[in-house]
Amino acid sequence: MNRREFFKTTALSAGAMTLGTNILEAGETHQPIDNREISKFAFPEKRPMITYSDRPPLLESPREVFTSALTPNDQFFVRWHMPNIPTYNDPKTYTIKVDGLVEKELEITLEELKSDKYEQVELTAVLQCGGNSRSAFTPVAGGIQWGNGAMGCAVWKGVRLMDILKEAGLKEDAVWLGFNGKDQAAYYETPSFIRELKIEEIGQDVLLAYEMNGEDLPYLNGYPLRLIIPGSYSDSWIKMLSRISVANEYKKLFFMDVAYRVPDNACECEEPEKPFEKTKPITKMNVKSVIGYPTSGMELNHKSHFVVRGVAWDSGSGIKEVQVSIDGGKTWNKALLDDGKQGNYAYRTFRCSFKPMQYGEITIMSKAINNKGEEQPFAKDIQWNHGGYKYNGIDEVKVKIV
Repeated sequence: MNRREFFKTTALSAGAMTLGTNILEAGETHQPIDNREISKFAFPEKRPMITYSDRPPLLESPREVFTSALTPNDQFFVRWHMPNIPTYNDPKTYTIKVDGLVEKELEITLEELKSDKYEQVELTAVLQCGGNSRSAFTPVAGGIQWGNGAMGCAVWKGVRLMDILKEAGLKEDAVWLGFNGKDQAAYYETPSFIRELKIEEIGQDVLLAYEMNGEDLPYLNGYPLRLIIPGSYSDSWIKMLSRISVANEYKKLFFMDVAYRVPDNACECEEPEKPFEKTKPITKMNVKSVIGYPTSGMELNHKSHFVVRGVAWDSGSGIKEVQVSIDGGKTWNKALLDDGKQGNYAYRTFRCSFKPMQYGEITIMSKAINNKGEEQPFAKDIQWNHGGYKYNGIDEVKVKIV
């Protein structure tokens, strides 16, 4: 082969490889990035975590946290949108305001909120970012490239939002509730992080919470007050909640009309080069499970007994079953679930014992099924969307049997 033919062949091969890569990456979905390095540094009230940013704070929980029904406060993930967060909130002067289309405007102190004036309620619920596991999408979907750890489960304590609205008295034409907290944008042109909900969407389980796992809310998780909407993704769980405004019309907002939306079609999917025109907000969480032990890269002894452990959850219908595979999904074994006493909005922990009889690398998988019969799909079967939202692929960890 002469020099000219060599370069011609090489160029054609490179072009084919490039074309093939583009085709392969058009809308491909796979396992999220796993085992990212934990930072050497810790934020206040937190252990060292997987860190994406310090302004605003973006912290991911490591995989090994997800063996317990409750996520420790100091390992609970953190997601802020705005970089300017108050460095101090005085609990003696902090208030929550309720205004707009109400009979009586309110300005409630934390002390009042915690008093016997209101019924104090506890609820266990999963908090999960709508973009959790976004790194599973190729081409890259816009947003933080989370692994599996943008989630946690806690016991939240506070007061029912309905009780506050009842005290204020809603006017006849009241339709929408607007929520905002104390974080602020760095530039005046940046839209504020405000979320809106229809009043009819508010149930008895929606809380204004001031405690998390028996303690004051950690500062980075929204101290001193946070909106809790169980079963829904965390984009509407407003932190440092300071105002609830009642209106009769929907206000167009960036974080309602542009962000946190998926294609409004059956698959909630689209092609990377052809966005689906009509979209809808993400709301209820998909059924999902994550393995907490073992973690990827671990070495396990041949013929030893080990227990796969993890957590499963959905939007509130409840987890019916979790299945575990140690042969890459060829065969499945039913896992043991906890008693479920934490409620349908909480994690169900699962465990499944195995005795590996072969050497080498094996792939362990977990698949959750809820009471509606919905089950996790394989990662490759989830179709792409531009925001990288609502990923719930069957979880995988790869370990080596030695």
